[in-house]
Amino acid sequence: MSGHSKWANIKNRKGAQDKKRSEAFTKVSKDILTAIREGGGNSNPESNTALRVAIEKSRAVNMPKENIDRLLKRFEERKNNLSSGLMEAFGPFGIPMMIEFETDNKNRILGEVKLILRNFGGNLGESGSVAFMFERVGEIETEKDLDEATELFLIDAGVVDVDSRRILTKSENLSRIKSVMMEKGITIESAGLIYRVLNPIKLNSEEELGKILDLIEALEDNEDVVNVFAGFDYEQKT
Repeated sequence: MSGHSKWANIKNRKGAQDKKRSEAFTKVSKDILTAIREGGGNSNPESNTALRVAIEKSRAVNMPKENIDRLLKRFEERKNNLSSGLMEAFGPFGIPMMIEFETDNKNRILGEVKLILRNFGGNLGESGSVAFMFERVGEIETEKDLDEATELFLIDAGVVDVDSRRILTKSENLSRIKSVMMEKGITIESAGLIYRVLNPIKLNSEEELGKILDLIEALEDNEDVVNVFAGFDYEQKT
């Protein structure tokens, strides 16, 4: 799975206001950096529409202007030395993970990710040890839940799966499906390529789920980590 948003209600079990604020800032910061990357490194919101939208969202969660300016300035300072990569890892309970990063110091991010994984009972894997468990697909998240008629329309348009606000497409169809949705007036929250696990590992308890989500959160808090994809599923007990 990706984004682990379907478990957000459990993840927020700690519920402190300052923690929610910090999580909101982390998310919009990632969105700003993603918009810059997808815009070819363009950190000017006047000519990068996606960046302008991301900045507007950051203001909506009351992120201070100086935080935004510092983020843009830091990217400009580092951008000529940035390189991207992918780490394969195992979290606790044998959960396979794919970790995308962008950094100006590969040795540093390697050491930091190793330490985070070790603190949660996980470890880095060898090249090829995890990648075969995932497939590359497009993911689109909508602003609102889709009604049944819209879901059927999207299935006819060629999407792979629809689950409430989350749509999956073949990687090569992402742009086309996104255009179809925009033409139909469906408001898109986010869209991009993800790694989708083929056979998720079932977790047995909310405690196990909490440990995995805390690990993902710790990884995502690292400014060089772009995305974390973890291959698990959990059926909440009623």
